[in-house]
Amino acid sequence: MSALICGSMAYDTIMVYSGQFKDAILPDKVHILNVSFLVPQLRRDFGGTAGNIAYNLNLLGEKALPMGTVGHDFAAYAQWFDKNKIARDFLKVVPDMYTAQAYITTDLDDNQITAFHPGAMAQADSQNIAGKGVRIGSISAESREAMLLHAQQFADAGIPFIFDPGQGIPLFDGDEFRAFIDKASYVAVNDYEAEVLMKRTGWTLEQIAGKVDALIVTRGGKGSEIHTGGKRIEIPCAKADSLTDPTGCGDAYRGGLLYGLLRGLDWETTGRVASLMGAYCIERSGTQNHRFSMADFKTRFKKEFRGELA
Repeated sequence: MSALICGSMAYDTIMVYSGQFKDAILPDKVHILNVSFLVPQLRRDFGGTAGNIAYNLNLLGEKALPMGTVGHDFAAYAQWFDKNKIARDFLKVVPDMYTAQAYITTDLDDNQITAFHPGAMAQADSQNIAGKGVRIGSISAESREAMLLHAQQFADAGIPFIFDPGQGIPLFDGDEFRAFIDKASYVAVNDYEAEVLMKRTGWTLEQIAGKVDALIVTRGGKGSEIHTGGKRIEIPCAKADSLTDPTGCGDAYRGGLLYGLLRGLDWETTGRVASLMGAYCIERSGTQNHRFSMADFKTRFKKEFRGELA
């Protein structure tokens, strides 16, 4: 059985600013903002929400089916997927467009400023989900039309899915968020996105959690929490060997969530798997440059959380 992962496929151009944004941006001058950041470090990585989540779930040994639309410049990414044995069955090439591009600048406090060109992702609603062999789905940031369409298609097919709005959160109003939540089995957000959801829906976290099987809220260095069955489960951070790059850690965490759901693990274990995935990601530059064997993962899991992972 597999996970169908709807979201963006993108190239990430990542730049590291050797200072702090707060020292370069004057609050009383934001109405005439004109800043330039010297970025001595630059690299280009494979990314996008669907690509990142699929890479992480694949590392854990589960079958990931990323679904999205890509451009005529996708060949290098396709070779990367083939090298890592990640399926491309649900990726559609749009010949006259570029693959989505994210330009991310990170400062020394791990704050990020991102510019995003959607490119072929704008055609993501031309893709339809297929239910055969799919046990669970996820909807992460892609085009507005695709997110609405795929949520309805998952619901119509009776396939449980994670609603993970991420960077797509500005695209929807309260009624649309309420509809997403009503269709979803799980909602995964960070603490900022949780505040936006509450403000736009008029629902508290407890009310949102009561409408799904689980509400997952990540809180960066403070760990995460899973609201399910009327209780809140606190998930600690896994200790990272280094804090190299936060880019993609949320997607790595979501790969861990899908692993736990596919394996039928309890939420305490699922959350810890997700937490450890985030730690692996933050230790390396980029979103798809960390690696491990499952034997090493289980050993580290046992050392970190003092428990066995079957």
